[in-house]
Amino acid sequence: MAASVLRSACGPLRLGVACLCRRRPPRSLWARAWRLPGLVGSARSVAAASGAGTLGSDRYCMELLRKRDYEGYLCSLLLPAGSRSSAFALRAFNVELAQVKDSVSEKTIGLMRMEFWKKTVDDIYRDNPPQQPVALELWKAVKRHNLTKRWLMKIIDEREKNLDDKAYRNIQELENYAENTQSALLYLTLEILGVKDLHADHAASHIGKAQGIVTCLRATPYHGSRRRVFLPMDICMLHGVSQEDFLRKNQDKNVRDVIYDIASQAHLHLKHARSFHKSVPVKAFPAFLQTVALEDYLKKIQRVDFDIFHPSLQQKNSLLPLSLYIQSWRNRY
Repeated sequence: MAASVLRSACGPLRLGVACLCRRRPPRSLWARAWRLPGLVGSARSVAAASGAGTLGSDRYCMELLRKRDYEGYLCSLLLPAGSRSSAFALRAFNVELAQVKDSVSEKTIGLMRMEFWKKTVDDIYRDNPPQQPVALELWKAVKRHNLTKRWLMKIIDEREKNLDDKAYRNIQELENYAENTQSALLYLTLEILGVKDLHADHAASHIGKAQGIVTCLRATPYHGSRRRVFLPMDICMLHGVSQEDFLRKNQDKNVRDVIYDIASQAHLHLKHARSFHKSVPVKAFPAFLQTVALEDYLKKIQRVDFDIFHPSLQQKNSLLPLSLYIQSWRNRY
């Protein structure tokens, strides 16, 4: 069915705006949200933090995250104080792996970097980490929280397989990639928070898949500028859309139908994750704050009628820090 018809009905992507009027946070809370470290602009950058000796390895990880994964940076700031530095280390590790693909000109070089991180993880669990800031902080996190090595290696292995510039054959392949990267990251975050719960793991699995799908959508204009398209081929074929349509920034109804179907799958995963809300320990909720940013993007893409190239989708939401803070205060995800 065409997206134009589905959008007029109560389809899976009919997203409601969360009502902020049920419980009004105290005025002081609104003010405190803007005083969180890093929620205002900073002149420092990763370039300034290129030497661990300048800022220290912990600060290096924070600056790397602030520059390369701002939403993850904000979510990490709202974790309990005892878990924050470990979360920064974990997400900085993920950033290091994620940027390999775009920073190398040859696959062989990318494989060498992945091999470095495999050896680094092995050395971390032998208490012999290399003198690299992210590796040092990750070692501290592993020692502090006894993190599962298997999840770290899964992230590396999946990122390594993704070095090939190939589109996902189907939505399930994209979800598998997200499970082994984004969901694995959440499983480790739950370990940092001291949460061992089956319902929390189920929620993490769905949120990670939603994150992977949304990330793929958000990156489509950037990939298109480099003449690459990674959207699931099965959905493109279903609507008679070719990769060339995305490279030419075609805005026909069929192209929007593709985006609608993919975005609907992300929304469905969020819905499934929230169905465990009453069973998930409250202690786990801070790990799932990224749902705020995911839902914000899905609402924005709905407002522009699933035009993946609309300029508004590339703009940063200046109210996101406040939205995250309120969600954290309400103990929701």
